[in-house]
Amino acid sequence: MKKTSFLLLIITASFLSGFAFKTIITKPTSNAANLKKVTGIGGIFFKCKDPKKMREWYETNLGLSVNQYGSVFEWYQGADSTKKGFSQWSPFNEKTKYFEPSTKDFMINYRVENLNALVAELKNNKVTILDTIATYNYGKFVHILDAEGNKVELWEPNDIEYEKLGKQLGAKTTK
Repeated sequence: MKKTSFLLLIITASFLSGFAFKTIITKPTSNAANLKKVTGIGGIFFKCKDPKKMREWYETNLGLSVNQYGSVFEWYQGADSTKKGFSQWSPFNEKTKYFEPSTKDFMINYRVENLNALVAELKNNKVTILDTIATYNYGKFVHILDAEGNKVELWEPNDIEYEKLGKQLGAKTTK
């Protein structure tokens, strides 16, 4: 009986000391490492001389369903194929200031999760944040500059509300 108790005590002590040692030498995982960042393309925006003509051309020749802003692509999310996702395609007038301070003729919108945490991490990484997070019922937005000064739009979408907005506008999606 004493041998069994002693053996059990030794095994328990070994297990606990091994667990303690592992805890001491293992680096804690940071939230930044676990933070899911970009989850997809939220939109492609580009400058052109005549946005209306450009929308009509894409509708006629490539079959995009267009509205006053461009076209919305509807798709289903890979992680949960019952949930819809959306990406925006928008031609802007060549004189738009929306892409400033970038001098490029395009801007990409990336879909992200947890925009507040991502912006905090970007600030820690000294990324230029151009504005504060703007919140709408269909999502949160912020603009940053990449390493070459391209303006990038980050969007934490609320796809359910985005779809409702599209229906209110009478917009059809490109599927």
